[in-house]
Amino acid sequence: MKVSLVETTESLQGAAKILLHLRLHYSLETLITQIEKQQTQGYQLVMAELDGKPACVAGFIYGENLAWGKFLYVDDLVTAEDCRSKGAGKAIIDWLKQHAQEAGCKELHLDSGVQRKDAHRFYEREGMIATGLHFAVTDLSA
Repeated sequence: MKVSLVETTESLQGAAKILLHLRLHYSLETLITQIEKQQTQGYQLVMAELDGKPACVAGFIYGENLAWGKFLYVDDLVTAEDCRSKGAGKAIIDWLKQHAQEAGCKELHLDSGVQRKDAHRFYEREGMIATGLHFAVTDLSA
C-alpha cells in the first residue's frame, strides 16, 4: 500500500475520480477546479494506492482555534467500493494521524453524515470518538 500526497496532475485526476463517489454534485472537471481553488487556501489531498491504482483519498486542512488548538481537519474521506476492507482507509487514517503529529497538531477532526453508519464503525475502530453534533444553515439565500 502506497500512501502519498497528491502533487501531480495525474495523481489529482485519480484522486478526483475517487472523490466523485462522495461528492456526487460535481463533474470530474468541476471537482478538479474546486480542488485547485481550495489548494490555494491550504487544502491538501492524500491518496492510498492499492496495486498501483487509487483506492482511498482524503482531503484535509490545518487550522487553529480556541476549542482545539492546532488541528488537522479531514474535509473529505472516501474509499473506492472495490477497495473497501482491504486496509486503504486504515492506511490513510494512520498517515493523517502521523502527519498531524509531525505538524504539531493537538487533534485530528472530521465530520460524517449521520447516515454513514459503516463509516462511523470504521472511525471508532481507528480510535476516533464522536464528540458532538454538527449544525448548519444550508441555504442562506432563503
